[in-house]
Amino acid sequence: MSNVSPQLMQRIRQDVQSMHAYAIQDSAGMVKLDAMENPHRLPADLQKALGERLGALALNRYPGERVNELRHALASYAGMPEGFDIMLGNGSDELISLLAMACDVAGASILSPLPGFVMYAMSAQLQGLTFHGVPLTADFELDEAAMLAAIAEHKPSIVYLAYPNNPTGNLWNDETIEKIVLAQGAEGGLIVMDEAYQPFASRSYIDRITRHSHVLLMRTLSKFGLAGVRLGYMIGPKALVAEVDKVRPPYNISVLNAECALFALEYAEVFAAQAQDLRQERTRLMQALTALPGVQPFPSEANMILARVPDAAKSFDGMKAHKVLVKNVSKMHPLLANCLRLTVGTAAENDMMLAALKESL
Repeated sequence: MSNVSPQLMQRIRQDVQSMHAYAIQDSAGMVKLDAMENPHRLPADLQKALGERLGALALNRYPGERVNELRHALASYAGMPEGFDIMLGNGSDELISLLAMACDVAGASILSPLPGFVMYAMSAQLQGLTFHGVPLTADFELDEAAMLAAIAEHKPSIVYLAYPNNPTGNLWNDETIEKIVLAQGAEGGLIVMDEAYQPFASRSYIDRITRHSHVLLMRTLSKFGLAGVRLGYMIGPKALVAEVDKVRPPYNISVLNAECALFALEYAEVFAAQAQDLRQERTRLMQALTALPGVQPFPSEANMILARVPDAAKSFDGMKAHKVLVKNVSKMHPLLANCLRLTVGTAAENDMMLAALKESL
């Protein structure tokens, strides 16, 4: 086949043609520490039990009541308050897209601190909404004055706050968050607290969510340990969730995804132990990175550590040559100059990562 004809290319949006697709690095034969995945596989006995359950599913039928059973199980697991509801997405990414679609009114915009998760801006662009990024401070805290000024000026439909933030890994100041939540509420806008890394964090917004009628809480099972299952969920006041739920495609959660998630929740203690192991490894990594000359790791409440090195490109290439794959985020935002994002792996993987980093500084 030759190239797409110029006439046909005119049918494809110009801004889409000039976009870069979301890049996924080739990780064959690598120690894969670039995507914040849980490095622990299911134990063999649980693999067998899950396989039998998945094999018995009625794959000839559309997803049915079982998805609602999963909604109830997740609501119970997360401690969803009375008067709230839960909506499921094919990963948090789908929920972010659906929110942009639901809130696409004339003049709508989406606002978020930067550096942050790329999908907030991408979902806005794909839906034809304006995106406003507000830079964090040099130590990756929320710039309170700048955030409040941007909310007052742009009156965004949605403000995303990641708690903890990706790629910086930190939990922001709670008083500042509350001021932003109140300011956005006063403008009649929506706040989305994105808690993708909640299993590794010391605090959650779930106990504050009942104070507000304009806050949605978003989580994912990706960091819980099921990145391959693609399951995100969003909790919020019933009436608000009902409106967003109208743009959700029917049957967006496959029977396989739903059954995997239900299975995982039945064995929540296995995944809790994995998260505990990763938190301990994070502490150990933090100490080891702090001891390396020229390396500045930043405090993290996620399963990753952002670290500034003398030369990010050199270290990234050097580590890759040692078969360790991390994420070079140094070009994502000026605040991330010479920063690498290191996923917390198993003890053995972390040892290899530290050795490779030492060699490549």
